[in-house]
Amino acid sequence: MQQLPDINQPGLVVFDLDSTLIQMESIDTLATLNGSSHDVAAITERAMQGELDFKAALFERVAYLEGIQENDIFALVDQVRVSPGADELIQFFRSKRWKIAILSGGFTWFADQVAMRWGVDFVACNSLEVKAGKLTGKVLGEIIDAEAKANYLNALRNQYGFDSRQVIAIGDGANDIPMLTAAGLGVAFNGKAALIKVADISLQERLDQLIPFLTNESN
Repeated sequence: MQQLPDINQPGLVVFDLDSTLIQMESIDTLATLNGSSHDVAAITERAMQGELDFKAALFERVAYLEGIQENDIFALVDQVRVSPGADELIQFFRSKRWKIAILSGGFTWFADQVAMRWGVDFVACNSLEVKAGKLTGKVLGEIIDAEAKANYLNALRNQYGFDSRQVIAIGDGANDIPMLTAAGLGVAFNGKAALIKVADISLQERLDQLIPFLTNESN
């Protein structure tokens, strides 16, 4: 394990969203609205295991979502469940005055909802094109993939002037590998095998299981 950050000094924690902060893969959930969830979930699983290029897999899956009504998405957002221990871990970082960011390959509806819940400092996620109230099956603007996540982490670290040792990244899938390796401390939460191999800490069940490591109470 790398040297643990000094939790009592300023720092930055960056979270993946889907299957990390929230108990869902947002693209798979969107696909339930038009009956394409089986096809989309199969592609998602392979992408998270690192078997497919994330960007190509994203375009393929988003194409399945064409025609979904945006109003139906708003109803789904209200049903989002946060992961066990997420509230407690965010509150812990807030109490230490750490900066909090969400860097996600998921989508604005879900990321914005969670960001408002916790008042996070920065969010980067993907946006889907909507015309006449329906998804077009296309992604808008910058693609937030594995490389983009790592780039945003480094940009935020530089912006805030933090040493890399004071940066923690938490995720679950292979597309989080660059983000975790760019951080001073990389944490896998219910991680896929590819991510666990590079993580400094691997957690299951609850996100707040990280707190004892950071407060030197894990032994």
